[in-house]
Amino acid sequence: MRLAVSALAAALMLAGPALAQESPMPEDLAWKLLELGRVVEMPKTAALYAPLQQREPYQGVRVERDVKYGLADRHLLDVFTPDTASPPRPVLIYIHGGGLIAGDKRAPGSPFYDNVMLWAAKSGFVGVNATYRLAPAFPWPAGAEDMGAIVQWVAENIALRGGDPKHIFLMGQSAGALHVASYVAHGEFHKVKGGGLAGAIMVSGIYDLTASPAGDAELAYYGSDPSRYAERSSLQGLVASPIPFLITAAELDPPRFVEQFELMKQASCKRPSGCARSFMLPQHSHMSEVYAINTPDTRLTDEILEFVKSVK
Repeated sequence: MRLAVSALAAALMLAGPALAQESPMPEDLAWKLLELGRVVEMPKTAALYAPLQQREPYQGVRVERDVKYGLADRHLLDVFTPDTASPPRPVLIYIHGGGLIAGDKRAPGSPFYDNVMLWAAKSGFVGVNATYRLAPAFPWPAGAEDMGAIVQWVAENIALRGGDPKHIFLMGQSAGALHVASYVAHGEFHKVKGGGLAGAIMVSGIYDLTASPAGDAELAYYGSDPSRYAERSSLQGLVASPIPFLITAAELDPPRFVEQFELMKQASCKRPSGCARSFMLPQHSHMSEVYAINTPDTRLTDEILEFVKSVK
């Protein structure tokens, strides 16, 4: 770990002032992320980015909280719409991470993941921020089932909130990306014809469970029988799916996420439509990649907008 961080630090120093001028990330912030290293560090990363984010009440946006999309206690979503009339907008659904066993669409007093929704609303979308059932109480395939229920709710109800049900984009990060990938890859969980998506966006996801040993959280969700991991993985199903998708990872992601990104990137080139769009986000870590959304650092969101434009 220390060697990897030292190598990144050396590369940053060699890049010199030019990199600092080109990067929208303040140099002191870049160094703090580098010092944290290739880890999933939520509290310390949140402390760096919370001062950069908006606080409620939000101007120009109408927020509908805790809308039920299913019967379970965690079957809840928030809808962010502009408070002025506009033609039907594409919809961006965001699915949070949390290692399959934790996480929520929003913690009390936190600007995350409202920040993703605020960016979506001001960038021409109707935003939907959803949560889902967690392991170990709800193992495979609860996450994919919940994605199906969320997409179905949006397809049936978003027109009344100014959204275009024909242009739904499903975005997830970390465990959220894993669930998005599972939904796209496994058509048996689709409740809307063809999956109901114009596209999917997967940020630092896991796609092939057989490529490395399962951790405790994955054992809690996928079970302890490795003979089932290939069929429960999403890589091959993503290759076969006609749904367009974008995959990204962060330069300071833990190595496994970078390895999974490369696996999926290479495998996607076997699709009839050609290689999927992919992007490695420089300077960022596993958490900063999404905590930075709706700040002046638009490198990830620029890629998302280009992807959406390419499939609209």
